[in-house]
Amino acid sequence: MTTTGAQAAAIDRHVSRETSERLEIYATLLVKWQARINLIAETTATSIWRRHFADSLQLRRIVPDALRWIDMGSGAGFPGLVVAIDLADDPAAHVHLIESNGKKCAFLREVVRETGARATIVDSRIEQAMPAFSARCVDVVTARALAPLTILLGYSEQVLKTGARGLFLKGQDVEQELTDSTKCWNLDYQLHRSETDPDARIVEITNAVRRDP
Repeated sequence: MTTTGAQAAAIDRHVSRETSERLEIYATLLVKWQARINLIAETTATSIWRRHFADSLQLRRIVPDALRWIDMGSGAGFPGLVVAIDLADDPAAHVHLIESNGKKCAFLREVVRETGARATIVDSRIEQAMPAFSARCVDVVTARALAPLTILLGYSEQVLKTGARGLFLKGQDVEQELTDSTKCWNLDYQLHRSETDPDARIVEITNAVRRDP
């Protein structure tokens, strides 16, 4: 697989040559490992650059100065590992990738090793891993295709309290998820249109406080 034509066009104008080359390595490893373990939906295997890489990279444009990230339920590395690759040349940057599936963690480690991404893989369940970050300086917490928004808010509650922003990629049911969440949470949020899917949105959370029962 090469970064040519329509595949790379979705991202090349936004990233450096070095990032593009690292993503090329990532894409090659993704195809290789996909033959052994299920990392992405087969329907997206021919559109990795747009459906996965470009979809992840758009978060960097919402918070361009953010350096310390947590990605919950990283799976094949979206969006967290893509962000870590884009930040590979910044020594102040780091992304923690939380994933409980051992095989997926092995894949993530190989991509980090081969690309030099600024990332650490946290092999753990999210609810067990997140309390350790409550006392750290975190800029952004992310999740993609993981759980309903109200559950994501519960996972990330402590780091949001310390000033982190939540960036959660959501589909066409985002309005219903927001309605459900506001039954339990007082939220300050903004919706961003996805650059890769007209029906998708990115929910940016700047404050989340549990409502009194």
